[in-house]
Amino acid sequence: MAIKADVTLDAKGLACPMPIVRTKKTIDTLEAGQVLEIQATDKGSTADLKAWAERVGHQYIGTIEDGDVLKHYVRKSSQGEEVEKKHPHVISNEDLQKKIDTNETIVIVDVRESAEFAFHSIPGAISIPLGELDDRLSELNADDEIYVVCRTGSRSDLAAQKLTEKGFSNVLNVIPGMSQWK
Repeated sequence: MAIKADVTLDAKGLACPMPIVRTKKTIDTLEAGQVLEIQATDKGSTADLKAWAERVGHQYIGTIEDGDVLKHYVRKSSQGEEVEKKHPHVISNEDLQKKIDTNETIVIVDVRESAEFAFHSIPGAISIPLGELDDRLSELNADDEIYVVCRTGSRSDLAAQKLTEKGFSNVLNVIPGMSQWK
């Protein structure tokens, strides 16, 4: 299957949040209705780009795997449609560490890909990659205090918004996340 793209962005070899950062810059140069092909190798980029496009109002068309390269397709929305929201409730790495140190009962959800989680994670955190979140909501209690973490706070921001939309009442995004976790 071949999809005609107006512009191709090479994001191969880049890790989150860089494919999204580059996509934002590139899509700003397009006309409404044009299609951007984003070529990436980061396995998490599929869930990241889909969630980002939904959040800002662009159309996520789909992803085609071509060997090790993921080709993502996003159609730019009409002018003024896109509005990027940020999850309003955040907590710093240091404040989360204090809660862990005082043995508070908290739930930490790590939304990075399983391989990232396997190599470096917060003790006691639950691994639910962003792309699996919708299917695994039943594993979480909507009344719990939930701390969402990823590598940089970008993917966890998307996950925190999604959880809040699904009725979870006490969700905090951990900033800056695992890139600075000690």
